[in-house]
Amino acid sequence: RARLCRVVMPSAAASMILRARLGSSSRTKAQRAALARILSIDYGKKRTGLAVTDPLQIIANGLTTVETKDLLDFLLKYVKEEEVGQIVIGKPMQPNGQPSENLARVEAFVNRWRKVSPSVPIVFYDERFTSVLAHRAIIDGGVKKKARRENKGLVDEVSATIILQDYMN
Repeated sequence: RARLCRVVMPSAAASMILRARLGSSSRTKAQRAALARILSIDYGKKRTGLAVTDPLQIIANGLTTVETKDLLDFLLKYVKEEEVGQIVIGKPMQPNGQPSENLARVEAFVNRWRKVSPSVPIVFYDERFTSVLAHRAIIDGGVKKKARRENKGLVDEVSATIILQDYMN
């Protein structure tokens, strides 16, 4: 499976912050929240791309692509295993600012999430042009045409990463 890879070396300041935050084994609730990841969702009719930050919320990385019908179960399991402080979901809009056809499905999912997991907030973030940017990043990253055709979920995962990185900026 072709994947975009990126190696990021933490800066000296990030390393110092990490050592300071991880130094104490008895962290307070505020300290644990500071180490919580942000997860982003590029919600699709069939497939949904997911991306997540590191615990310091410095770097956004693709997580995976899941079948949309399995998304809620996947997320519930993930937030039990990892400290997630917030979820960002792409709000599908047309270039002219009008809602896209997928917005109703996204809003229905957000409402379900808020009922089953109210402790993890979910917010909308404009996802216009993320698929175009994801296609461009995949091509520029050197992923061959055959690999792009075989791995349709890659665009969704990269789109989720772009949404998350943009949200963090």
